Order: sequence, then C-alpha cells, then structure tokens
Amino acid sequence: MGELLFVGLGLYDERDMSLRGLEEIKEADAVFVELYTSLMPGLSIQKLEELVGKRVSVVSRRTLEEEDGQLILREAEVGKTVLLVPGDPLIATTHLDLRIRAERRGIKTRIVHGASIVSAVIGLSGLQNYKYGRSVTIPFPEKGFTSETPYRVIMENRKTGLHTLCFLDIKAEEKRYMTIRDGLEALLATEKQKRKQVVTPDTLVIGIARAGSRNPTVKADYVKDMIKYNFGAPPHTLILPSKLHFMEAEALITLAEAPEQIRERVR
Repeated sequence: MGELLFVGLGLYDERDMSLRGLEEIKEADAVFVELYTSLMPGLSIQKLEELVGKRVSVVSRRTLEEEDGQLILREAEVGKTVLLVPGDPLIATTHLDLRIRAERRGIKTRIVHGASIVSAVIGLSGLQNYKYGRSVTIPFPEKGFTSETPYRVIMENRKTGLHTLCFLDIKAEEKRYMTIRDGLEALLATEKQKRKQVVTPDTLVIGIARAGSRNPTVKADYVKDMIKYNFGAPPHTLILPSKLHFMEAEALITLAEAPEQIRERVR
C-alpha cells in the first residue's frame, strides 16, 4: 500500500514551498497539482518540474470533485503520491474530502503545510489574529443574483467586535478572478437592499493584492475611495474590520496608508 501526501505550495511561486515539501516530492512516484482553488501568479509548471526533477500532472476540479479523485487514489494505492496545493493544503474542503476517501481505502495520508493566505493577510494588515471572526467568500453574482451571506457574516462579526476576512471568488477554468472593486460592489448592492448600514461608502476596509510576492499591495481606506483604487493584478483579498485596538489603527496608518481619522475608531 502506498501513501498520499498533501504538500502546500505557498502563495506566489514554486520557490514558496518548504524544504520538507521539496524532499517529499523528489521521493514520490507520482506528482499532481491542482491550480483551481487559488491563484499563484508567479508559478510556472516548467520551473516547478525542473525544481523537483519530476513530471507534474495538473488535475482539474472535475478530477477531484466530480470524479472523487479516483485518478490520484489509484496511484496512491500502489506508490508514494503527492498532491500539490496552493497555500496550505487542507484549507480547501475539497482536499479534506480526498483525504478522508484515502484513509477509508487504507491509504496512509500526511500533510506538509505551506504558507496560507489566512495568516499572510493577517500579518500584512497588522490586525490582531485573535480579533477575527468567521471568514466568508464573496461569490461572483450569477444571473443577477447576489449572495447575501457575506453581508450577514460581516454584520454578525461586527456585533461581537470581530473583523471579517473575505475571500474573493475564483473561477480558474474561466480565468476570472474577483477584484476588490467587484467585492465591494457586491456588498454595496446588498446594502442597497438591506439598508442596515453594514457596508456603506464610509465603511473602513482593507484590500490586499498578491500576498506572498516581493511587492504586495496593502491599502486601507473608506469604501468610497477604495472602490476607485487600482490594486493591480490578482489575487485580491478583502478585510472588513470592526472596532480597532490602538496598535491596529497605528499599523493600518503606517503599513496600509489608512486615513489618520481612523484613530477615532479605537475602542
């Protein structure tokens, strides 16, 4: 019986993976990578293959979800198999499902963790980790329908003084990546319907682009100004802060060019 390893690639390019991950890949009999759960702007499959000395097969969402990862599981039954995943492997529930399937078939599984967008944006923003509530994904509007879930999550987190980390929708197969502007427009559309003053033009928000790169963009401002700000290429992430600790306010002013007036938000 073989084994299945989930190896995190990190955030930006093939150099972000850990040395442990690199060693495990070099010893593998089969190596797969999925690139649909997150965008790694600097990743090159050719450079990745040169780095690990192995052929790396790209698998689609269909392979892992509709076909239940059978291609990968068959390889893992007879040899050491690695699935490379952007960020940290088990952040996406898709891969938790695959791990459960493997274990139930008697295949040993292990995880080699990688840098996650969750910890990266917390560090880049300067907001304190313990003050985050439930995170949420803002999906692309479909056929004129805009999901109200992100709006509700932000509202509930704010009631208890917690910040909200908003992941922005990715449709890798269509090469569509939601921008911070898109996310804010979706939230404002819900605000127009609900009118609960959860996300208004005067709401403070934080946008982060290309976390993990040498030059990520980190900007804090009010929605009315942020919606016009050019964050450049994706991936983008959005944070809706609640009440700020004085150190958080100073961090946003210093690291994210937030307006000086946010000191008034300090509790």
